[in-house]
Amino acid sequence: MNPPSPEPRRLLVAITGASGAVYGLRLLQTLQTAPGVETHLVVSDAGWQTLRHELHAGPQTLRPLVHTLHDAADIGAGPASGSFRCAGMVVAPCSMRTLAAIAHGLSDNLVTRAADVMLKERRRLVLMARETPLHLGHLRNMTAVTEMGAIVCPPVPAFYLRPQTIDDIVNASVARVLDLLDVPHTLSARWQGLECGTELA
Repeated sequence: MNPPSPEPRRLLVAITGASGAVYGLRLLQTLQTAPGVETHLVVSDAGWQTLRHELHAGPQTLRPLVHTLHDAADIGAGPASGSFRCAGMVVAPCSMRTLAAIAHGLSDNLVTRAADVMLKERRRLVLMARETPLHLGHLRNMTAVTEMGAIVCPPVPAFYLRPQTIDDIVNASVARVLDLLDVPHTLSARWQGLECGTELA
């Protein structure tokens, strides 16, 4: 008798209204080919606006990349419950509005409720916070979610990798998120140290 197939590793991606929708799209594209990963997606209303404006992308673009596309208004969907087995969640990008809601336990849509579930169940929650400059309220919200167990991971360009294109910059930030989720990838080069051939002029 053959042993049962292992359950896929379920990951949840949320896209909110901050600029940088490409980070969410690139993450979905990479997870689509990751072995053993089942990707779920939820997009806020503002997230759809940003996707259309920055990438001319809508549900027809994203639905083929995921196992399930959830409605952000469906507070009764699977990810709203701790009994929904999920290895981790990424909000990419994470708006300051979404950050504030998570920091204060305001579960008013599926994005913020699912994030709240990640925190209460002590699961991995990664927030690709996108804003500049930051005021004190932003910083306090980042401190609050960090103290609750989330990881604030702003998409910061890795210039030490000498990016040549915008894709290089995007890939490096998404690669860091994949590392935090323990998802193997070849999306971006890894720093090997100056002694391995990289010279500073």
